Amino acid sequence: MSRVRGFILALGSVTLVSAAQLGMRWSMTRLPLPADWMATVDNGTLDLVALGGVTLAIFAYALSMLCWLGALQHLPLGRAYSLLSFSYALVYLLAAGLPVFNEHLSLSRTLGVALVIFGVLTINSRRISTTRQRKTP
Repeated sequence: MSRVRGFILALGSVTLVSAAQLGMRWSMTRLPLPADWMATVDNGTLDLVALGGVTLAIFAYALSMLCWLGALQHLPLGRAYSLLSFSYALVYLLAAGLPVFNEHLSLSRTLGVALVIFGVLTINSRRISTTRQRKTP
């Protein structure tokens, strides 16, 4: 049961950090550079929705970290860290699949994501014992 809880927390962390990445990307394409914020505040052109998106993304990062700390209590380190790789795949697939991000699928990136997913599944699958009992003469 502890391992299941660890996987759930790790996948919650992956989901939250992926949402945070996408939220940051969306928001930062609508906001000026931080050095220019005072000028946009003065002339009233600061996009408050995008600023709220950054705030929500930071909150998602914080929740992700709490989930991650919980996952580390229940999973071996090697398995836990491999699960973080799912966030790369999730962000790529969502950014390419949602028109608001204007990202494009490419064969090489998609193959790379498939390899990452295959690697994570391999690391986290049940271990198959390849050692055989040797009979001593």
